[in-house]
Amino acid sequence: MSDFNLDSMSLAELKQMHKEITKAISTFDDRHKAEARAQVEALAKEFGFSLAELIGKNKKSSRTYIAPKYQHPENSSLTWSGRGRKPQWFHEALASGKTPEDLAVAGAAN
Repeated sequence: MSDFNLDSMSLAELKQMHKEITKAISTFDDRHKAEARAQVEALAKEFGFSLAELIGKNKKSSRTYIAPKYQHPENSSLTWSGRGRKPQWFHEALASGKTPEDLAVAGAAN
């Protein structure tokens, strides 16, 4: 590590150093993960495989299906899993006096 005489540095130099240190800290994990990934991909390639083949995972398929928990009272094609933002039809149904239990899909576990 280099020795820095911080007392002899100007304010501009100190601010620039602070900026560079902050950036280095914030990107530390990303840089090391990228290096590790590159090494693992190179090793997989030596054995004639791609990393995706060895892991057996496709990023697009990493999401799991969540069954709908709630259903629009008149239009059964409108459903909501109970996760994320509440759909407008759910807000409107609650405002009209319905309860979440009234909107629950038959057989859905709450």
